[in-house]
Amino acid sequence: FTYITHLSDITHRILIEKSPATDTLRKQDYFCPFSSVRDCMTQNNNNLVTRNNDPEQIDLLDLVLQLWRGKWLIGAVIVLFIVLAVGYLTFAKEKWTSSAIIAQPDAAQIATYSNALNILYGSAAPSMLDIQTRAIGRFNSSFSALSQALENQEVPEELSIEAAVKGQSLPLSVSYTGESAEAAQKQLAQYIQQIDEQTAKELTVDLKDNIKQQITTLNDSLENQEKVAQEQKELRIKQIIEALKFAEAAKITTPKIQQTQDVTQDTLFLLGTEALSSMIQHESTRPLVFSGAYYQTKQNLLDIQNLNVNPDIIHVYRYVMKPNLPIRRDSPKKAITLILAVLLGGIIGSAVVLGRNALRNYKPRA
Repeated sequence: FTYITHLSDITHRILIEKSPATDTLRKQDYFCPFSSVRDCMTQNNNNLVTRNNDPEQIDLLDLVLQLWRGKWLIGAVIVLFIVLAVGYLTFAKEKWTSSAIIAQPDAAQIATYSNALNILYGSAAPSMLDIQTRAIGRFNSSFSALSQALENQEVPEELSIEAAVKGQSLPLSVSYTGESAEAAQKQLAQYIQQIDEQTAKELTVDLKDNIKQQITTLNDSLENQEKVAQEQKELRIKQIIEALKFAEAAKITTPKIQQTQDVTQDTLFLLGTEALSSMIQHESTRPLVFSGAYYQTKQNLLDIQNLNVNPDIIHVYRYVMKPNLPIRRDSPKKAITLILAVLLGGIIGSAVVLGRNALRNYKPRA
């Protein structure tokens, strides 16, 4: 019997030596006397169980099972968020953006204004290209000012103008955001027409001011030329009177020269007193003599006075693309809103389930 007991003890020790727990102890350099291996294994198993029950470790499988058990609550939260999203989509203020592309006006659209400038300034008038560029530039400035004014209202409106192609000043892209597609398209067209009419009136007012100034300048020029002509006439009469005095002193009554084209200021008295007296009477009643420049100035003045520019036939832009009717609204986005509602509902629902389970299983430490 003693032999059998000794043999059983040896066999048990061999099994312990071959067991995984013993390998674990060896890897950890855990020292245990041979006589107490059984006690060491028991202590090691207790350590493994304690490690598996550590609350600070995350068990993914356990999390998935918790979420699966709370799937109805998560689904209810998702449905709630979908209902809220549908309500938002139903009552949220919609935004639709209509766009248009414009460029500088055609020559025919601004021909009246161009012709007026040609009459007003003649050869110094700006070219057609300069006039077109200036017109669309003023349109751009006025449109930008209107955009800023609408943005600063108590109820702001979104109106913008920018280059349609980066790096190029023309064409220009204009857009307006409204509560419906039709309203955005209609309002954008109205704003474009409003700025067009405003700019045309400004050009007309500037033109009228320039006409007044040019009329004043031409009248002053005519008056100066008339003064010069009058002074020339008076000087001519004085010269003839002086020649008459010389002729009377020399007692020359009849012309002493045959060719009148050879008469100079110094030989004028040789025409005789009779001819000189007749010339004085003739010069006194003779109208003023003007140069061709005087009559050209007079013609320019008449043309300018007859200028009548109608702002209604002046247009400072040309449509490349008329205001379009948008087919997709800017906001709210139905698909994105619903997707976010599902994701947010799932996240919050999962957090509720996990939090509830964590509170149920919470055990305060002694």
